[in-house]
Amino acid sequence: MAGLIRPACEAAFAEAGAEPSGELSVLLTDDAQIHALNRDFRGKDKPTNVLSFPQDMPGLFGDVILARETLEREASEQGKTFEHHVAHMLVHGVLHLLGFDHLEDAEAETMEALEVRALARLGIDNPYAAAHI
Repeated sequence: MAGLIRPACEAAFAEAGAEPSGELSVLLTDDAQIHALNRDFRGKDKPTNVLSFPQDMPGLFGDVILARETLEREASEQGKTFEHHVAHMLVHGVLHLLGFDHLEDAEAETMEALEVRALARLGIDNPYAAAHI
């Protein structure tokens, strides 16, 4: 899995037309820790699959935190490999750090299109295709 982190992040930057502006850290954690972070920083008292925290310090770009248990469960439910789902959530998290969001329908369409193109660069099928949902 370690071999997909850099390519997934680079694909997200490429599709967004952006260059990394500092160090990006990626943490794979468990549901308990991501639950605490989601509660403390977002006010949502439940685990989630990925969190992104931009950093406002010279030399630091941001942090992407992934919840292994949630990602394993989601991958199984969606008929995806764990590695492909991790790549998708890495791309998703980096796009959030770049300012993309999915709160509004138009924003979601833009972000999903970037994700699909970034994953295609990695040879990963569209995660939003009906066969995966």
